[in-house]
Amino acid sequence: MNAFLDTLKFDADGLLPAIAQQHDSGEILMLAWMNREAIEETLATGRACYWSRSRRQLWRKGETSGQVQCLVEMRLDCDGDALLLKVEQTGVACHTGRRSCFFRKLDGGRIVATDPVLIAPETLYD
Repeated sequence: MNAFLDTLKFDADGLLPAIAQQHDSGEILMLAWMNREAIEETLATGRACYWSRSRRQLWRKGETSGQVQCLVEMRLDCDGDALLLKVEQTGVACHTGRRSCFFRKLDGGRIVATDPVLIAPETLYD
């Protein structure tokens, strides 16, 4: 695993962007950040772990909400500076209660929500 980790090109803060994608449908769920420790934990446990830039600590996806991501496959891009996590998403991925964080689109110059709230955020983070 060290050989893999040593090929990665972390930014000045020791982070890499990581895209989470539903493994069977191809649906893009979210973008988060990972440091070396988060990658190591994800590979060791099979559950997605990210780095929270706002809290400055590891963020184990689903730890408080129960909306877990189980790792199916990890890929890296051609430059080694971004990751793709193919996951099995339990429930919703977005803190707004939507399946994906990419629920807004630009439509005629306006931002429009395209996906419904499936779980009220208050329920997720009770």
